Amino acid sequence: MGFAHLLLIGFVLLALDSRGLVRGNAELGALMEIKASLDPENKILTSWTSNGDPCGGSFDGVACNERLKVANISLQGMGLAGKVSPAVAQLKCLSGLYLHYNSLTGEIPRELANLTELTDLYLNVNYLTGRVPSEIGSMASLQVLQLCCNRLNGTIPPEMGSLKKLSVLALQHNKLSGDIPVGLGNLQTLKRLDLSFNQFTGQIPVKVANIPELQALDVQNNSLSGLVPPALKKLEEGFQYQNNTGLCGFGFPLLRNCNGLDDANVNDLQPIGLNTNKTVPIPQTANVKAHCNRRHCSSPSKLPQAALVAGIVSVTVTLVGAGLLTSYRYRRGKQKIGSTADASDSRLSSDHSKDLYSRSASPLVCLEYSSGWDPLDDGRYGNGLSLQAPRYTLEEVESATQYFSEVNLLGRSTFSSVYRGILRDGTPVAIRSINVTSCKSEEAEFVNGLNLVTSLRHQNLIRLRGVCCSKGRGECFLVYDFAPKGTLSQYLDLEDGSIQVLDWPTRVSIIKGTAEGIGYLHSSEADRPAVVHQNISVEKILIDQQLNPLIMDSGLPKLLADDVIYSALKISAAMGYLAPEYITTGRFTEKSDVFAFGVIIFQILSGKRQLSSSMRLAAESCAFENFIDCNLKGNFTEPEAAILGKIALGCTSEFPDSRPTIIRVIEELNDWRVQHG
Repeated sequence: MGFAHLLLIGFVLLALDSRGLVRGNAELGALMEIKASLDPENKILTSWTSNGDPCGGSFDGVACNERLKVANISLQGMGLAGKVSPAVAQLKCLSGLYLHYNSLTGEIPRELANLTELTDLYLNVNYLTGRVPSEIGSMASLQVLQLCCNRLNGTIPPEMGSLKKLSVLALQHNKLSGDIPVGLGNLQTLKRLDLSFNQFTGQIPVKVANIPELQALDVQNNSLSGLVPPALKKLEEGFQYQNNTGLCGFGFPLLRNCNGLDDANVNDLQPIGLNTNKTVPIPQTANVKAHCNRRHCSSPSKLPQAALVAGIVSVTVTLVGAGLLTSYRYRRGKQKIGSTADASDSRLSSDHSKDLYSRSASPLVCLEYSSGWDPLDDGRYGNGLSLQAPRYTLEEVESATQYFSEVNLLGRSTFSSVYRGILRDGTPVAIRSINVTSCKSEEAEFVNGLNLVTSLRHQNLIRLRGVCCSKGRGECFLVYDFAPKGTLSQYLDLEDGSIQVLDWPTRVSIIKGTAEGIGYLHSSEADRPAVVHQNISVEKILIDQQLNPLIMDSGLPKLLADDVIYSALKISAAMGYLAPEYITTGRFTEKSDVFAFGVIIFQILSGKRQLSSSMRLAAESCAFENFIDCNLKGNFTEPEAAILGKIALGCTSEFPDSRPTIIRVIEELNDWRVQHG
């Protein structure tokens, strides 16, 4: 082969490389525009630089696909306070955009509709305003649309009925209004529809109720009216409809029966809605394994002279292949797999982890679950013992927490860490990771403990959704419902006004709800024994969206080694929750839970974490000014404060026999309410 041929081959390779560089620069320019809009003060996205390589692992939260095109942007919970830039639309191969749990403002750009490969759009829990763009209806690949907890207004655009692949539509906690469009019933793959806490009116369309895949419909706290379609009975607890005074129905426990309507009428209800004839062509390539279709990622242009191409094609293919392989290996070398102990890196959704390359991607995903490994497989323990809890895969847990990112860390103790997470269907969860060295050493005992924790179901206990045990990580993960208002301890010792002051009725409600949760634990049932919590405190009481109390870690000692439990008690003792008799007996009883509950009553009434003997004396003499939180500014009921003080004194009696049972406490609270309204 002559020098001219080699020169020509070099020219072709240079041209190919330069075209790739231009495409890379175009995306780099778009990313810099996105950064300037999301982080105008350049305080957070400092790793995004104009001379950097977005696919080299240096751009926090950015992941690329096999063609080295940006495919994921994961910046949830980063404290971003800017706006969503229309420049996002220039990232033609983007499949996931995760900007939730920030403080973004402004409107949702209509240009997002140009992202025809996008499957996941998470803009929830921000301060976005304006209407939901109708152009979103043309995003044929969209599977999850999370827009909840913003300030969006207007109606649901008719075009939404064209999102044929949508499985989750979450619009709750906005200012949306109008009818629920009947055309949403065209979304045959929809599994979860949340429209709660808005201003919707009209009826629930029959077509929506008949969606075959629908598992959850939440319309509570709107202004809906009319007959509820009977088909929604199949959802059972998955259908939430409270606080819609105009709704009626048959067979729904919290709904009044309809007057003047029968089951036949509901089939005639067709609210004004979507154009059901409108269709949007779905691209053949709509999953993460083929993000760049032919329209977006053009192939190299042909040389004009066919003879010349024929002369060099074999050599060119060989050299190009070798060059791309070398480049690929070089980039993979730069994007090294990090240690699983390093939880501070920004990582991508593991739904795409086998196709997208990112800094610190977990090797456990393919190592453990590609072969279906499951350490809690039914029958493994013999004697008919099996795990009753629903199970999550390690992929799901890693994806939910963005690979245990530090931005999602809620708290850490000597034996566990708790992370905030978002499941793929948009459900917020809290995930507690426990090292295997902190767990019961006998596997059968550990599984029995998990089954007990799973069996606990009460409106004032945080619900365990499922578990995941990873042999490779040496950890067990407990997946709980997420309580958005934090722990009760956050509402104590308030001075700077950064957190709302709980009013008197809310404090009384929290005391009563906590008592009922403990009462449930202390009562045995057919499928489980009575449970002593052992570690109740204001740190263990979570507050949900409606300011209801949820007791966490119920039954947790059944999973933990004895030395771990003992270590955790040091904090309880320091805060005054530990009953006096434990020092001499070393045993927990229902009365030791009651003692801790009495301390909590004092804390709620006083608004202070640390109690004093003077507070007890004030409660005994009903000197309210000395033990009722001054932040209430006198807005409390003295007779109710007196009875609560009396109960707290009884619960914290030095002698366990002098303390009431929690059932007796609940009776006293209910009796007082009945007598005084």
